[in-house]
Amino acid sequence: MHTKQPITKKINVTAAAAWDAISKIGRLDIWFPILDTCRVEGTGPGARRYMTIANNGGEIQDVIMEIDHAGKRLVYVRPVSPFPVLQYQGTVEVFESYDGLAVVVWTIDFESTPENSASVAELVKGAIGDGIDGMEADLSR
Repeated sequence: MHTKQPITKKINVTAAAAWDAISKIGRLDIWFPILDTCRVEGTGPGARRYMTIANNGGEIQDVIMEIDHAGKRLVYVRPVSPFPVLQYQGTVEVFESYDGLAVVVWTIDFESTPENSASVAELVKGAIGDGIDGMEADLSR
């Protein structure tokens, strides 16, 4: 079953600062409470992110597919995940609000069995929301 879960938040950080941080593809272990570690190998498309989930929750691996600086858009796929998904793609976009602040739109597209779809969508919604909040806190320091 294909599911698309968008998470949208306006944060008290400029759009330029938010995009700069996101485009560097690291620091997810600082932003996301669910993560213990985040290590990046490479830069730009083809770079890989290796993460571990807190409390021995498993390992995650992302492959960066696209970094569009003009459009402030990052796309990654997740070939390794402990979650019950068959396919997982994340798209992170940063838009500038009328007041110059960032509106972060983080959309997860995933394939899963029908019985797992709702629980994965809820997990993703909470984790990404927490991660955007963590990014805002980190960049506001």
